[in-house]
Formats: sequence, C-alpha cells, structure tokens
Amino acid sequence: MQPRIEDYALIGDCETAGLVGRNGSLDWLCWPRFDSPACFAALLGGKEHGRWLIAPTGEIARTSRAYRRDTLILETHFETADGAVLLSDFMPLRGANSDVVRRVTGLSGRVSMCFDLTIRFDYGRSVPWMSRLEDGSLRAIAGPHMLVLKSDIAVRGKDLSTVGEFVIGRGEKADFILTYGPSHLPPPPPIDPEQALADTEAYWRGWAGRCTLGEGAWGDAVRRSLITLKALTYRPTGGIVAAATTSLPELIGGERNWDYRFCWLRDATFTLLALMGGGYYDEARDWRDWLVRAAAGSPSQIQIMYGLAGERDLPERILPWLPGHAGSKPVRIGNAAADQLQLDVFGEVADALHMARKSALAPSAVAWQLERALTEHLEQVWFLPDEGIWEVRGPRRCFTHSKVMAWVAFDRAVKAVEGFGLEGPVARWRALRDRIHAEVCDNAYDAKLGSFMQSYGGTELDASLLLMPLVGFLPPDDPRVRGTVEAIQRRLAVDGLLLRYDTGATDDGLPPGEGAFLACSFWLADNLVLQGRYAEAQSLFEQLLALRNDVGLLAEEYDPRARRMLGNFPQAFSHVALVNTALNLTRMAGPAEQRGESESALRG
Repeated sequence: MQPRIEDYALIGDCETAGLVGRNGSLDWLCWPRFDSPACFAALLGGKEHGRWLIAPTGEIARTSRAYRRDTLILETHFETADGAVLLSDFMPLRGANSDVVRRVTGLSGRVSMCFDLTIRFDYGRSVPWMSRLEDGSLRAIAGPHMLVLKSDIAVRGKDLSTVGEFVIGRGEKADFILTYGPSHLPPPPPIDPEQALADTEAYWRGWAGRCTLGEGAWGDAVRRSLITLKALTYRPTGGIVAAATTSLPELIGGERNWDYRFCWLRDATFTLLALMGGGYYDEARDWRDWLVRAAAGSPSQIQIMYGLAGERDLPERILPWLPGHAGSKPVRIGNAAADQLQLDVFGEVADALHMARKSALAPSAVAWQLERALTEHLEQVWFLPDEGIWEVRGPRRCFTHSKVMAWVAFDRAVKAVEGFGLEGPVARWRALRDRIHAEVCDNAYDAKLGSFMQSYGGTELDASLLLMPLVGFLPPDDPRVRGTVEAIQRRLAVDGLLLRYDTGATDDGLPPGEGAFLACSFWLADNLVLQGRYAEAQSLFEQLLALRNDVGLLAEEYDPRARRMLGNFPQAFSHVALVNTALNLTRMAGPAEQRGESESALRG
C-alpha cells in the first residue's frame, strides 16, 4: 500500500530536499537542486522508479519518529520482537557536494535489518551504470549524474537494485552516505558522518535559536514552520520554492497535479512578514533581493513565478512513464502557468517592497526603480481580464482579487512617495487608486447576497476575497467585509475548513474537486482576529494545527472527509500562513494589521 502524503518527513540542505516515509524509505530526492530530475521518484510511482529503504526485516511492533529538537535531523524508532533501533536521516549543509547520511543505531537487543537501494535518474526513467571503486564504494552513473555510496555493510546487486542485510546490536552503529557529483569529475571524497551530524545539528539549532518569538503556546509549531521555510530556501540565491515536490494530487486520482518546485511572486509579502516576524531579517533581505532580480527587466514581461535563480523558461511537460501518487495522473514537470497574465502579482511585489521599507530592511534604490517601472506598466493593463490568483485554465475574466491587488500596487506607490520621499507621479497614481476602489465596490459587490464575488458580475464566491481587509482595501468592520466573510463561511466551508472556490463552476477543461486549501483557512482566522472574534480565531487555528502530521508538516490542502493531506508537500504557503496567524493571535500589531494599514481604505 502506497504511503499517504502525510506519512513523509522532510530532510534537506537548503539547496534540495528529500522525503522519507514512516517505513524508512527515502522516496523522493532531486539532485543537485530542488528542480533537478529526481533520482528517487517512488513518491510518484513505485520502487522501480527509485527509492532507498532501510528498515527491520521482521515484523515491526511499533514505529515512532520526530525531528531532533529545532533541527532537520529526522529520527525514526523501530521496535521489533528482537529489539529496537534508531534510524537517523539528514543532509549536511552543502560543501563541495551534496550528501544524504543515514545512520542506524542499535538501542536494545539485536535487530535484523534490510538495505534496498534503487537509483533511477531522470524521474525514474534512467537505470545507471554501477561500478565498484578502489575504496569499496559503489558508483552509479547515467549521463551527467553520478552518485557514490559509502556503506558500512557489504552490498550486492540484485534485479537492478543494490541490496544487503545486516544485524545491529545495542550500542552499535552502521552509517550509509550517498553523495552526488557531476559524472565528468572524480568521485567526491567521503565525509565524516560523525562530524557531519554534529555540524548539521549545530547549524539548525543555531538558526532556530535566532527566532525572536519565544516559546508560548505555539512556539514549537511556529519554529517548525520557520525551519521548514528555511529548508525550502535555495541558499545560493535566496529564492524560496513553493514546495519540494511536483504533481502530488489536489484530488486523489485527479488531474490537478502541478509542479511547485519554483518561486512564486505571489508568496512575497506573506513570506517577508513571516520571516521578519520571526526575527530572520537576513533571510527576508535575501528574499527581497531575489524578488528584485527575478522581476528585473521589461515590466511587460513580468512572470508570476520564476526558477530558483530567477530562470524564466519553465516549460510544462508530462512524464507518461510515472503512474503518479496513488494513481493520480498526469505527472507534470515545469509549469505553464508561468505564461499566464495574473495582475495581482504587481500588487504583491509592491506590497512586499513596501513592507520591507516599513520594516527598515536595508534600502534598495534598485527596488524602487523596479517598483516604479512596474507601476507605470500597470497603468496600461490593470483593467484587463486575467487568469487570477488561482491560475484557472479557462477564459480570462475580471477577478476581484486581481483588481484589489492592482489597487494595492497604486496604494503602496502613493505611500512610497508620501511617506518615504521617493519620486513618482503621485497625483496620477492616487487618482487611479481611487478609481479602481470605486470600480471594485460597484462591480464586484452583490447587494442581495451581501458579499463581494469572485469576479465582476459573477455569482461565485472565492476565498481570496478574505484578503481584502488584510491588504487594507476595506476595514475589517465594514459591513461588506463582514458579509463576505459570513458568505464564505456558509458556502465554501467543509467541516470548518475553506475551499478556494467552486472548481466545477470556474475551471474549464479540468474536472472539479479538490481539498480544503489550508492557507485560505488561516486567512479566515486572520479575519476573525481583525474583527475581534479571538475565541473563534483561536479555535480555528487550533483545528488547523491539529492537521499537521506527526513531525509538524503541512501540505497544500486537506480532505476533511477522507482525513488526509492533498497537494504538494511540504507547502511553504501553508507554513507561512501558520506563522502569520500565530503572530496575529499573539501580537498587538500582527502581520494582518501591519499589512492592512491604509489611510486610503475607503468606506464608501
């Protein structure tokens, strides 16, 4: 039986990441970067597509796992009739090469263990050529890729895999190190696993120790989310991927399977606020600087997402040889949504740079030059229909959220001139800001329902409307905002968790159906905080925390009826939303109030 999404835990080195199941199987790993072809792809297929299993051979009486406190070192305890062992998995912060270290430690008795390694490059398609090196290590090569296995046990080839058996007694250890390198270079030198473990633990504990949020009721959950966000950061550039995986389904057996191993501009402000709220200003600055570099160039060519270093060409294609997670096809790599028109990204970029200025990040003249150029281009296109925040693959329309975020772009540009002394045509921007505000209130509000709608003249609700008070478009106590929140709770909630929208009514060419989108449910809690409904907000927040898996991770979505996670994993947007809602509940001026400050938020 294939593990569920929530059965996995994350390891990583801030340049790529792997997913380890409860059963001791490493089923997903892309080397040398998050977006590289996978050499372990069992997550989207089976063993034959690449995996690395280390586990007891006999019946397992009990399995438990946890991260070492405030680290990304995963520890899995296996108990059998013959004794108990500990499997420790981690990726040292990268030096010249990238490594996965797996250590088995005997805790009691003597336990028989199995070792089963299937290496497949190119997303499970390419079988490598295996050879033995002079020091006894095993080398796998296919095209430009090379993996070297250093093992404390004897291993042998079997059915295009590498297998071995060993017995581990109390106090004994067995180490296994898999190292990636380019195939045209000499094999990488081995690392010292003991030193690597000590260094990795010191790094993560030192990083977590910089958190300024304290302990509190939710301290562990917030720190784990921040550690996850750091693990999804591509250290060389500061870019943050949306998730470590591709094509994990939003509906089991469905077609909504997308590649999330890229960096979305839309995540910018939420991510910036979460990092700064935790005291991580260096990471916030690196993210801001990545954002400026990625979006640099002709404003008419801005994309909604980019590669880890700002790459723009992200062609989407299907991998027909992979059956997909739980039979959910197709498996896609690349993302065609990069070519969509999504006007809200102008507002997200402007808001992120505005929050950076307000929070006294080191000023950037280039950032204002970019923001001004984007704002001037937006003057020419803000009124166009687009694909919207949810990247619908149907006809363009005037999505309310897109127009609200166009308003945000002009609002933040006005504030940059009025509040920070920057130069720009403030009178023209102020007039456009007011015009868009009036247009949205006239065309997107349904007086009969007492709610704003997903698009102009539309009949569907959309959870992105919850962002209207969070960005300062209208005050949280405005009757139209209250009515919108209530309507969303009535029509989009499933067991208290929110769907993004009615997928059957909005998307053309895709079958309906998906789970509750977790970030939207956190936004609902933020709205409840702004409305002074703290008990309801806290109850919803606790409900969302209970959805995390046993090691504190969240996917993109959750199926309340099947009680399982859906979508790519772990999802940065979900963890960013968790951090920001925790801040909103515990601080007098949390991210929602900071972001929503707007002297120009009109009530009429």
